[in-house]
Amino acid sequence: MTKNNSNYDASSITVLEGLEAVRKRPGMYIGSVSTKGLNHLIYEIVDNAVDEHLAGYCDRIKVTLEADGSATVDDNGRGIPVGMHEKGVSAERLVFTTLHAGGKFDNSAYKTSGGLHGVGSSVVNALSTRLTVRVRNGGLIYEDRYEQGIPVVELENGLLPVVGKSRESGTWVNFLPDDTIFEKTRFKEDEVKSRLHETAYLNPQLTIVFEDKRRDTPETIEFHEPDGIVGFIKDLNKSKETVSDVIYFNGESEGISVEVALQYVNEFHENVLGFCNNIYNAEGGTHLTGFKTMFTSVINSYSRELNILKEKDANFTGADVRNGMTAVVSIKHPDPRFEGQTKTKLDNQDASKVVSKVTGEEITRYFDRNLENLKNIIGCAEKAAKIRKTEEKAKTNMLTKQKFSFDSNGKLANCESRDASRCEIFIVEGDSAGGSAKTARDRSYQAILPIRGKILNVEKASIDKVLANAEIKTMINAFGCGFSEGYGNDFDITKLRYDKIIIMADADVDGAHISTLLLTLFYRFMPELIFEGHVYIAMPPLYKAMPSKGNEEYLYDDKALERYRKRHKGPFTLQRYKGLGEMDAQQLWETTLNPETRMLKQVEIEDARMASEVTEMLMGTDVPPRKAFIYEYAPDAELDI
Repeated sequence: MTKNNSNYDASSITVLEGLEAVRKRPGMYIGSVSTKGLNHLIYEIVDNAVDEHLAGYCDRIKVTLEADGSATVDDNGRGIPVGMHEKGVSAERLVFTTLHAGGKFDNSAYKTSGGLHGVGSSVVNALSTRLTVRVRNGGLIYEDRYEQGIPVVELENGLLPVVGKSRESGTWVNFLPDDTIFEKTRFKEDEVKSRLHETAYLNPQLTIVFEDKRRDTPETIEFHEPDGIVGFIKDLNKSKETVSDVIYFNGESEGISVEVALQYVNEFHENVLGFCNNIYNAEGGTHLTGFKTMFTSVINSYSRELNILKEKDANFTGADVRNGMTAVVSIKHPDPRFEGQTKTKLDNQDASKVVSKVTGEEITRYFDRNLENLKNIIGCAEKAAKIRKTEEKAKTNMLTKQKFSFDSNGKLANCESRDASRCEIFIVEGDSAGGSAKTARDRSYQAILPIRGKILNVEKASIDKVLANAEIKTMINAFGCGFSEGYGNDFDITKLRYDKIIIMADADVDGAHISTLLLTLFYRFMPELIFEGHVYIAMPPLYKAMPSKGNEEYLYDDKALERYRKRHKGPFTLQRYKGLGEMDAQQLWETTLNPETRMLKQVEIEDARMASEVTEMLMGTDVPPRKAFIYEYAPDAELDI
């Protein structure tokens, strides 16, 4: 690695405030206590190692899912400073026990960083049953250990004990998540691998090794992507029909570096992903705004120069221009501001200005030399504009002239409350289940929307077919916030009438398919519903166990039944529910509707690459991988109780 002369020692660690009760409100720091939040613990430690790479000191990170359920992150950076801090203890101890203590506040230690809040290490520590740190620094190995965030190693004159020698440098962190805080403590390996692979694409000189020791045969994968985000784009589009070459450019201004790769495919939606300092910004931000605005302006300018757009013609819209675009916009910013600790949206105005400037200069230079690619891209915009104009008429006819009134919609059994923060709507398949649900619900705040059969697969359908679908129209009208798609783009989350949108389908293959179709609709046309945590899947039981002695018990899957058989010694009768329609109103209330006893699975999007891949796999035309995925993951329920 290229070394620089920047000092990184105990004086680089800045303390802003003491450790507070992270354990009481973990969601404030890691987003949730579901699997997404659990995996986030790994990413916090990995991000620190990546920051060492960005500073020029680390070129290899190893992430291990240990057999005992813990995780280990080992890097070959400089090692967390272990010297005496001005606070009177080892700098490492401050990093792991004090919120807002880290080297990211001192610009001399890190030029750019993903972990700018200085809370990552201490939060991981606070949310772990145990955590061990080993620092290789100056030829020695130092060790510190914690239990639920509390140090259990006695310092020697404020410094860490030495436990060995090493010629290498770096930091080794092992932690076991606290099962009293997290719903599940088993890391999702596919999501971790996807995130690590994504990180490798964004850092072409970095090698990340993943090892899963929880299997009978341990799995080891090495991620190294020397092609960077160009390889990322090729990976995202590997199963699609491409329309253009991969276009790549980069630049720097005002201390902000910009890197963009994009390609057009023959599809009717866009996939533009934003990253700042290696962090995926699920909700975008100012860097994407700058890119989109300038790219649209450049395409319109060329279209008029080439006489494709005549004087009387209106400009292409941004949605027209991005129709079919897959793009990765990655910036490195010395002082990024994010909305929320989980960094889902970038808020720096200077990022928009710099990305716009670099995009305008570089994409113009590229198109001047690659006219054929330019014409292909303008062709995509032309096609999109024609479809948009046709479909705007269809949209007007279907959603305005024939619009159901909210309360008079015959299918919707609405709730009495108009307080959106309190209300929830259940989407139920079938008249039988819908009837039971309407009887069972608490009508003061629970609405029921029955749908008939399987809705349209929107992944392969054009917008006119989507809006012509009666079930989809009913849902759009019921939710009240419109839809967000390239041609319409009139979605307004503030108009959402329900805090929870709950998919309630049978616990079988058909039910899973209906759920997947609905999730695809939300992901493609109303993604904010998922990003902002409004979409849930109900978990109806598969069985009801009725023992000759003792209380009846609902069992939600075959694993639960197996556990029940092992612990229940006496005879019992087992009832299997083939569908929601087989339950009476009281049973449906107890198992699926009552907030006190029900189980819900909150739908979360872990990272960009995996979300797009899974959607295409589940809803595309290639059957074998879809079957394999469903068989493997159907038993995995992520519960929000």
